[in-house]
Formats: sequence, structure tokens, C-alpha cells
Amino acid sequence: MKSDTSGRQPPETVDFGYQRVAATEKAARVRGVFDSVAGKYDLMNDLMSGGLHRLWKRFALSQTGLRPGNRALDVAAGTGDLGAGLARQVGPQGLAVLTDINREMLSRGRDRLLDAGLCHNVAFVIANAECLPFPDRSFDCVTIGFGLRNVTDKPAALASMRRVLRPGGRLLVLEFSKLQVAPLQPVYDAWSFKVLPRLGRLVAEDEASYRYLAESIRLHPDQPALAAMMKDAGLEDCRWHNLAGGIVALHVGCVY
Repeated sequence: MKSDTSGRQPPETVDFGYQRVAATEKAARVRGVFDSVAGKYDLMNDLMSGGLHRLWKRFALSQTGLRPGNRALDVAAGTGDLGAGLARQVGPQGLAVLTDINREMLSRGRDRLLDAGLCHNVAFVIANAECLPFPDRSFDCVTIGFGLRNVTDKPAALASMRRVLRPGGRLLVLEFSKLQVAPLQPVYDAWSFKVLPRLGRLVAEDEASYRYLAESIRLHPDQPALAAMMKDAGLEDCRWHNLAGGIVALHVGCVY
């Protein structure tokens, strides 16, 4: 397997939930998960979080630092919650680009934004987070919401997102993280591994995909580890904000 541009050797095997799979297989497996749940994705987000995901995304948008006329990129944009907010922030003279590796999810996001009247300053691109097809220093802010844990090579994705940021820009990573309130851990575990898969079976008719979701959350780097990965990717002033007791964290890294 060839090394990336930093000289780092990409992994040969990676986590897919609690399984180890060939790195070359993970993207296709993740695509299959989201092809399966796309139709009920937004409903399941509301059920899983009690609607809190909307507040988490709103907080992330409050940290973009974007101004009218800027350019923003949302990676793993899914059905477009963050992308819609970015489009409103940059205004008619700016540009919001939404990318996803999954065509079905991005198609649903496009339809939602068009229905909301957000079309003149928005573009949609099928793209892999690890090798974004944009020139260096293209964007004033890059966001990725609940997508990094599904990426095959996280350091490569962070480096790719860092590469397309302009000086003064920010990378925002909104992701499930490590609960910081120890007494709640048994309740959180029961919700994740018992209730969540059952919700997936009843609502989305896909228990396995939501079991994968719970497993992928547990294997994702915790707050300090992800901040260190962002620093290794060339981002500066890396920090995080714990939300819902650390169940979710917003990591912020800057380019100077």
C-alpha cells in the first residue's frame, strides 16, 4: 500500500464497528449503511437524540466565524443540516459546498436545501473526505458533523480538510465523543446497545446499521486524542467544547 503525501503509511485494516476489515472495504460498507438508512435518517436523529442534535449543530454554526461573501465547505454533509446553516451565513455573494461520499444522502440534502430556497449559493459534490477535490486554501471554514468516525483514514481526512482552508480559517469537527459524567455511563451504554438497535429495527427496518453506529462511537478517539490528531494534521489552537456531558464534542482547529 502506498504512503500518503506526508510519508505516513495508511492502515491496511481498520475498524468497522467492532469488526476489523480491510481498509479498502470500509468505504463501501459505510456507503451501504447510509444507503440503507437514508430514508429515515432525519427521523432517527431526532429519536436518538431527543432533538438535541439540532442544538448541537446550532452551536457548531455559532463557531464558524463566517461572514457574508465567504466560502464554506461541509464534508460528509448528509441531509444538509450544517450545509443549510453555512449557506445562510455566507449569504448570496458567498458559496457553501456540500460533499458526501454517499450519493443517496447528498441527494436528499440537495432536495432539502432546494425546498428551503437555498440554491443560488450552494454546490453539491460527491467526494471522499480523504482526498477532497478542491485547490489549496479554497475555504474560510470547513465543517464535518457526525462523519469523521465513518472515515477510513482519519488522519488523511483531517490533513485534506486542513489543506483546503485559507489562513484565518477554521475546521469544526462535531462528533460523538467520550461521556464525562461517569455515573451516567451504564444508562448511556444501555441506550446505545439495547435501545438504539431496537429503534433502528422498528423505525428504519435496519438493526445492524444502528448497532454499527453505537460501536463506531465507542471506537472513535476521545476528546484529547482527536485534538492531538488535528494538531498533527497541521491545525493550530486545537480545542474542544463538550456538549451533553461529553456525549458529543465540537473540536475547533485554526489555520494561521
